[in-house]
Amino acid sequence: MAIFHNDWTMGDLHCQVSGFIMGLSVIGSIFNITAIAINRYCYICHSLHYDRLYSLKNTCCYLCLTWVLTAIATVPNFFVGSLQYDPRVFSCTFVQTVSSYYTISVVVVHFLIPLLVVSFCYMRIWVLVIQVKHRVKPGHRQKLKPSDLRNFLTMFMVFVLFAICWAPLNFIGLIVAINPVRMAPTIPEWLFVTSYFMAYFNSCLNAVIYGLLNQNFRKEYKTILLSLCTPRKFLMETSRCATEGFKSKPSPAVTNNNVAEINL
Repeated sequence: MAIFHNDWTMGDLHCQVSGFIMGLSVIGSIFNITAIAINRYCYICHSLHYDRLYSLKNTCCYLCLTWVLTAIATVPNFFVGSLQYDPRVFSCTFVQTVSSYYTISVVVVHFLIPLLVVSFCYMRIWVLVIQVKHRVKPGHRQKLKPSDLRNFLTMFMVFVLFAICWAPLNFIGLIVAINPVRMAPTIPEWLFVTSYFMAYFNSCLNAVIYGLLNQNFRKEYKTILLSLCTPRKFLMETSRCATEGFKSKPSPAVTNNNVAEINL
């Protein structure tokens, strides 16, 4: 609608809600990536304490904390007034020139600090992987399962691509925040638009990463493509597999109750 009318015609409330949901999604993504990195660090580098640290109750608390921090980082947009329509990208989004202090805070909290935390976690994991692989520590009992290593590599690639895709937009934000009046006009429009869509294109890359590095995802992707290309054949095979599975259903296992009945 904004492209067709060359302006935002859906009202200020819709603009604010749209920008807020977008900001919530973006900040939530990086906070979840950070939480996953911390989880992998504890699981691989501190495996003896992992069950205690990530019990069901603690895990639920960590998830709630992640989204509470996401909301705390996003809500100030309403007070600062930084959610506005940007004609360069035809959407209501975070405007970097409204408040220098808030822009710097967003870049630091949303990008730089998570970048440092995730880098530390994955660096420690890589060190441990190298030590285990080359047996640097003879008496070291730590063992890594192939599945753990594959999961780690998948999340590591997700983080690397996130950092690459979001770095240009965040660095532009820091440059503009130094002196919005002077620096904002010096940023070419094509550079800002490219960095903006490059950042949001990152979400599309995750599916590709999972498909390349995870066998289960590859299998399901093939199933989906088969169902799209030949839906009738796919439905017939699915029905046949279900029928065969029902016919070949194993008999119930012998339990204590069965034994008791036999003895009686």
